[in-house]
Formats: sequence, C-alpha cells, structure tokens
Amino acid sequence: MKRSKAASKSTPHITARAQRNPGFAHPVTLAVDIGGTGVKMMALDAHGHPLSERLRTPTPDPATPAHVLEALETLRAQLPVCDRVSVGFPGVIKHGKTLTAVNLHPEWDNYPLQATLEKRWKLPVHLANDAAVQGYGAIRGKGVEMVLTLGTGMGSALFTDGHLCSGLELGHHPWRKGKTYEEFLGIKGLKKHGKKKWNHLLAKAIEQTAHTFNWDHLFIGGGNAKLINFALPENVSTISNEDGLLGGVALWNYQNPPAKTKK
Repeated sequence: MKRSKAASKSTPHITARAQRNPGFAHPVTLAVDIGGTGVKMMALDAHGHPLSERLRTPTPDPATPAHVLEALETLRAQLPVCDRVSVGFPGVIKHGKTLTAVNLHPEWDNYPLQATLEKRWKLPVHLANDAAVQGYGAIRGKGVEMVLTLGTGMGSALFTDGHLCSGLELGHHPWRKGKTYEEFLGIKGLKKHGKKKWNHLLAKAIEQTAHTFNWDHLFIGGGNAKLINFALPENVSTISNEDGLLGGVALWNYQNPPAKTKK
C-alpha cells in the first residue's frame, strides 16, 4: 500500500496556531474524509479552526475496509489527542453502516464503520456521506440547498432548512442515454469526453437538478470542481475541497444541536 510523504513522518503535524495556544477550545474533532483516490485527516478545535495540517495518503488498492482502516491508523498516529470523530464516506450511510461504496470495494456493503471506529479509538463517532459532510461546512441553513461533489465519482447531498435528506445517491441515477450522472461527470466521464464536453455536460446537469429539486442554492465541490470553465448561475457556487474536513465540526453541531435554554 502506497504512503504519502505526510504519512511517512512520525512527528505530530500541529499548526503554529495550536502550538502558540495550547489551551484551544474543546471538544477537539478528528475530521476524516475517505475518498476514492485519497484518505484525508485533520484535527479541528470546537470552532472548526484547524489544529493540525491536512494529512493525506492515497486510498489503498484494493480499498477494502481492512486496508482503509490501516491507512486511517497511520494518519491518526500523527495528530493530537481528540475528543470525538467525524467521518465523511463516499456511499450511502444509514444507522452507522456503509450500505454502498461503488468506488471503493464490495466489502463495504453493510459494513459497521461507526461501531468499528468507536471500538478501535474509544471515541464517539459521527458518520455521514462525504458530500453531506462537505455540505454541512458550506450550507447557510435556509431553504433548499444542494451539494454536488465531482471527484472519482459524483457525490450529492440535499438539505432543507439545514436538515439533511439522507440516502440521496444522485450520481447513480439514470440521466442520459440510459447512463448515470456519475458515468458522465465522474473521473471516467472526464477522461472519456474530455474537459470541454465534461463542462458542457455539467452545465446540463446543473440545469436538470434545478428543475428536479428546485434548490435555492447549489454548492459544487470535489477535486474536479477546479476544472469548471464556464460562468456559474448566481445561485451556484464552488466550495473548497477542504470543506470535506472542516465540515466535521458542523456535522456534530447539526446532529447534536445545543440544547435550548429556558427563558
């Protein structure tokens, strides 16, 4: 299994900000982003500020649960002690299990990832689709907001007034000529059709999702969002690929909102 340069170091990758201020706000979140090409990890304080560098290692091949968990252990060993964990995963998530992982490995079908990490790391874990986690870090919490992530595949998440509509896998929905959105807009579609045609198809997909979901705002993320070369509509914007990690704190805030104080 390949290791990134970051993963080969043994010393903790702590930011200068964290070194200057060791009394940073708790709880500290270990944010994990599992992707089809890379596994990323970062420590965040209670306000979502990075306490460490963004570490990355290539996704193992084959990307079985055992191999991916090994990669996670390698990255985690380089980060400070954390209080909780948030994980973004490229597939359908329900009840702490990964129901699908088309771009990883069949062994992820119905895999209890949340329980496995909680047992290994002795920390509470929140698990969600990777596009949903990225969305949590970007949405405004008003109206219908949609997130599309363009990378190895095509991730998607839909929110209404800040609430996630879980289970959406738009990338695998038939779209054109009997083929799915992902077949056109994922990495294979990009390589097959080229950048110019891929941008044309993406513009069509934006128009189609607007008619289908009537979103108020669309956020586009993922590693290939940087390839967009046409003017986006006013209510469409790109978001940083790093939001897949920075959304880790927001994931906890949305899934465990602060209790309302009585007047």
